[in-house]
Amino acid sequence: MTKYLLSVHTANDGPSEPMTDEEMRLGFAQVDALEREMKAANALLFSGRLTEPGNARVVRGTRGQIRTTDGPYAETKEHLGGFYIIEADDLDAALDWASKVTAAIHTPIEVRPFAEFPR
Repeated sequence: MTKYLLSVHTANDGPSEPMTDEEMRLGFAQVDALEREMKAANALLFSGRLTEPGNARVVRGTRGQIRTTDGPYAETKEHLGGFYIIEADDLDAALDWASKVTAAIHTPIEVRPFAEFPR
């Protein structure tokens, strides 16, 4: 089995309509059901949601000196909003999980396998 990162990307293109309480409840229920399905299939290893990019700090090492600055690292219209680390038999199986995630949360999902190095 290969480990994959399913990264959740969210747009930072201005203010959006706030979700109603019902929309939030439904969204959380869909994500909860999907995560229960992933756990039941022994696919989900770990997941996490991130705070807004403005909360990030960037640590850089240059010429032996460490410097910390306010983030995010890159100024973009999209940012990493969360992630899933899963195990899947192959890329097609990982893409199937990613399609379920994007259907539940309505944002793009990038699928990348973890690099494997011989020991």
